[in-house]
Amino acid sequence: MSNYPLSYKLSWLPRFLGPSLGGDARGFAPQAATLIEPSPARKVRLAFIGDISAVANRIAPECDPAVAALLASADLVVGNCESPVVERPHAVVGTRLGTHHAMTERFLADALAAAGIAREKLVLSLANNHVLDQGVAGFEETVRALKRLGIRTIGTVAKRPVERFAAGPLSIGLFAFTQWRNADAALFASRVSMRSDPGPRDAVGSVDLVCAVPHWGWEFRHFPRPETRALARQLAGQGVGLIAGHHAHVVQPVERIGKTLVAYGLGDFLGTAFARQPWPGRIGSILAVDVSADLGMRGAIAAYRLHPFMRQRVGDRERLVPVEMLKGRLRGKVEGRLKAIFGDPAEA
Repeated sequence: MSNYPLSYKLSWLPRFLGPSLGGDARGFAPQAATLIEPSPARKVRLAFIGDISAVANRIAPECDPAVAALLASADLVVGNCESPVVERPHAVVGTRLGTHHAMTERFLADALAAAGIAREKLVLSLANNHVLDQGVAGFEETVRALKRLGIRTIGTVAKRPVERFAAGPLSIGLFAFTQWRNADAALFASRVSMRSDPGPRDAVGSVDLVCAVPHWGWEFRHFPRPETRALARQLAGQGVGLIAGHHAHVVQPVERIGKTLVAYGLGDFLGTAFARQPWPGRIGSILAVDVSADLGMRGAIAAYRLHPFMRQRVGDRERLVPVEMLKGRLRGKVEGRLKAIFGDPAEA
């Protein structure tokens, strides 16, 4: 029922066990940059986080104060809800095996509180391959649960392609879609957005910046495929100014296409694979973007930084720790992997 090619399916386990650094590493941008100098007098901060799930843990994570402070500083936080939010699994066997995702409303609320994310500032995409893992009933329960929690959503066919959200004095347009599905085509496409086209800018209305939140590419590969980069160029040409991708479950590089900033993959925010996942898949990142609110530069990206962190295993839960707080051999391995993805910051 999924739409994955056979070669993708056959490569899933080997790439999960050893995420790949293969692919074209040319043409990418630094991990952080200041794009407008002097800095605008008025700015809005957007924070983008990766996939959220409880598959690898049933207890809310611990979060280093530095990670929580970064997220609390944002005017708007955007992420991907990788698991249906249900009180009890509908797909019982698959959920126990970890092939079908699920998390409870309580887990999500506790996880957000631990990470310093205010629900009224949060927007979650439902445009991902796992959103129907608990069936149509689980999808509908998820929509109700998120509404009950006061969390706004994007990426369903019930919404407009581009939804408008206030972030300080700015109006931000958010647009989400998935290339992949794990369910019947008709059931999925009638509920979840698979449209990789934001539509004409006139139809969006007056927004200062359009941001795309795509669920794209192939999993466990640190460098995006040529098809993914081509789609990023297409979106940039359609007026999308910022792209923050999901689905790879590993950190991927940043690219600048004209004035458009693309973060191809942020990795997981909370574990979406198995509890004992190999270390490269436990590196996540938070993309912090400062957007100008000054007259004449409204909506222009003033600066960005990709903040990497590690999801460390502590008993039966995860702890989110900035890379600079890691110690010993693990820190060396993680910094080496990030250097392979982003290059040496000293040379940027």
